[in-house]
Amino acid sequence: MALKLDDISPQVRSTEYAVRGPIVARAAELERAGREIIYCNIGNPQSLGQRPLTWVRQVLALAEYPELLERVPAGTFPEDVVATARHIGARSQHGLGAYTESKGFRFIREAVAAFIEERDGLVSDPEAVYLTDGASKAVQAVLRLLIAGPKDGILIPIPQYPLYSATIALYEGTAVPYELDEAADWAFSRATLEAAHAAAVARGIRPRAIVVINPGNPTGAVLDEKNVEAVLEFAHAHDLAVLADEVYQENVYRAGARFVSFAKVLARLGWSEVSLFSFHSTSKGYLGECGHRGGYVECRNVPADVQAELTKLQSVALCANTAGQVVLYLLVRPPRPGDPSYQLWAKEKLAVLEPLARKAGVVERGLNAVPGIHCQPVAGAMYAFPRITLPPGVTDGDYCMALLEETGICVVDGTGFGQRPGTWHLRTTILPPLDRIEEVVRRMGEFHARFTRRAAEGR
Repeated sequence: MALKLDDISPQVRSTEYAVRGPIVARAAELERAGREIIYCNIGNPQSLGQRPLTWVRQVLALAEYPELLERVPAGTFPEDVVATARHIGARSQHGLGAYTESKGFRFIREAVAAFIEERDGLVSDPEAVYLTDGASKAVQAVLRLLIAGPKDGILIPIPQYPLYSATIALYEGTAVPYELDEAADWAFSRATLEAAHAAAVARGIRPRAIVVINPGNPTGAVLDEKNVEAVLEFAHAHDLAVLADEVYQENVYRAGARFVSFAKVLARLGWSEVSLFSFHSTSKGYLGECGHRGGYVECRNVPADVQAELTKLQSVALCANTAGQVVLYLLVRPPRPGDPSYQLWAKEKLAVLEPLARKAGVVERGLNAVPGIHCQPVAGAMYAFPRITLPPGVTDGDYCMALLEETGICVVDGTGFGQRPGTWHLRTTILPPLDRIEEVVRRMGEFHARFTRRAAEGR
């Protein structure tokens, strides 16, 4: 007899991932029917026109097909591209079609550790670095490590990226929300964290860890060093691990804001009692290599026997895909000043980040000019999370589906990310090209006026 839905794991059925939910499914239907759809639902830069960096694709081509090194005329590729491809070939031994160590290529883990040391001025151990299929797989592995049952709680920000709520549900843990303050540029206070922790304990939940997304998804907020220190102090006080989602660390736009890693602040505080898991990815930043699925987690203050369990989890999947590992290597070991590829690499990097900063301003100003929409500054990451004022009886899901049907703009309702009761939001990327993002904002403003007028009139 064929499987029935009731035969499926209830944990799987209760797992929701709004970023690819029913609105996106409807968008795909409309696109197949010939409609033009502008996908602003997900941070997928190259699908919205961002060009791959020449440095990445040249090295990757030679690493995947090393015979080209002997077949193409000298000078076809820059010398540093050729040298890097030869280095990858020498260190990977059996090519990119063979399994690697469960943790990933050792030489790439060494490069990640060197990247962290250069960024933060502290020592990083390559044996504490795990290469994964994007940061998402690393997050899932760490949550699998921490959650033993429904009484184990993970503090997550609200609003949050649905990877966290979905994975916690799938592993039968309990999400413990702590609310970000929209009126204060999506900041949080120690009092908010303490209240969330106390409420969980009162319900018989054992908090195990706190998740922080910095820069923020979906909020676009950027934490300063005092915010980072406050999280670590809270974790230290309550014996919590910290999961630092830092995949947008290159995406900081607000003047005066800067990315500060949790590893750097933790090292300054000198607390060996706080276990830290820091995540990074090739999908965001200026690479936008989402499809290659490259990422890592660095473990800090995690005992060897606990790391051994994480290694075991990695070994079940054998290893991360090798192309993604190589792309990660190219992220953490880019061309240096004086290298033949440096000027083009720097130019292409700036050509990604500079327009993103401009588009962040366009989205913020444009949406704030629409009566009934309020958007906090987009200080970082790739998204805006504006609040929308809706008539009674209408949800943000209704609004976003109607926006799609009428305008072809695909965004995600705020319900999928979590929001303060009584408020409605949507999440949109800032990724479309500048002329398209201006069009998106214009269409959204015109739609909002029509939608709220119709809803108020009962039509």
